[in-house]
Amino acid sequence: MLSSIGWIYGKVADLRNTLYDRGMFETFDLGAPTISIGNITTGGTGKTPLVALVAEILAERGEKVCILTRGYGRDEPQKRVLVSDGKEILAEAKVAGDEPFELAGKLLGKAIVIADADRVSAAEWATRKFGVTVFVLDDGFQHRRARRDVDIVCIDATNPFCGGKMLPAGRLREPLHNLSRADIIVITRSNLVENLDNLKSEISNLESGAEVFVSENRTIDVVELEEFHAKPLRTQIKMRSENAFAFCGLGNPDNFYSQLRLDELNVLGKKSFRDHHSYTQNDIFEIEHQAVEGGAEILLTTAKDAVKLSHLKFEIPCYVVEIELVLDDPAGFAAMI
Repeated sequence: MLSSIGWIYGKVADLRNTLYDRGMFETFDLGAPTISIGNITTGGTGKTPLVALVAEILAERGEKVCILTRGYGRDEPQKRVLVSDGKEILAEAKVAGDEPFELAGKLLGKAIVIADADRVSAAEWATRKFGVTVFVLDDGFQHRRARRDVDIVCIDATNPFCGGKMLPAGRLREPLHNLSRADIIVITRSNLVENLDNLKSEISNLESGAEVFVSENRTIDVVELEEFHAKPLRTQIKMRSENAFAFCGLGNPDNFYSQLRLDELNVLGKKSFRDHHSYTQNDIFEIEHQAVEGGAEILLTTAKDAVKLSHLKFEIPCYVVEIELVLDDPAGFAAMI
């Protein structure tokens, strides 16, 4: 039954793309060069670090960068929120959405961040208000109403195409042949798999014509939660060796736990929540109870989760694992951007 629904879903996605390709559905120029970064699957593919990297590349070249994002999981999803004006953060995580809030923190002084379901309207407003010279569309591959100059697609090496099945049977948002729209494909989390040959061959067989880059996640720091929220005044803390309990609310939590194993952190237990989970004090009580029962001395979580924890009380030290995306050919990627 689900496979049949998925087949229909794929046909509808193809029809929609055809109507855009033929100009029967209108697209809108955002008024400045536009780079889209997205996925062909649902769930986490390591896209957010790439959005930050692209914004940094553009900012370093003197561009006035604006990130346009839908902001999944926020309190009022239809409301436009100026998350950051590039100088300071202007909204809380629950209002902005966890990923926009995280991006705003990473890119202070480098990029404006706006959460708005209508990215065309948001772009027009941002151009008038801030004089934006380049837009970065977060999760924009299927958002074809906004015209773009470059389409970048992230493919997670640990689960590239989720069995090749369309929603709701699988996690494909549209059939794989639509990767032909991509200008750049970035294979993410390559360090969490043993071999990329089969994946590279599969991408090649799709004849997308896209330039393919390979990236890996690298842990750059582990900081106390309070220090994490004190950016940019915090001090660097070295990797911890204590027994740890890890928790997160991600689209693909196993990748976070695999990264911790790769970093040889001593994780005795773990707890996963749904993607974009809003934490309560009861959640923290349960996490700490499980941690103590398992003999853990500290907690570990992600930056995406940490932005939603500042108002909660911890009895056990909580640390944030900060991860960056490292490309195999950073100069070549920057040149294409």
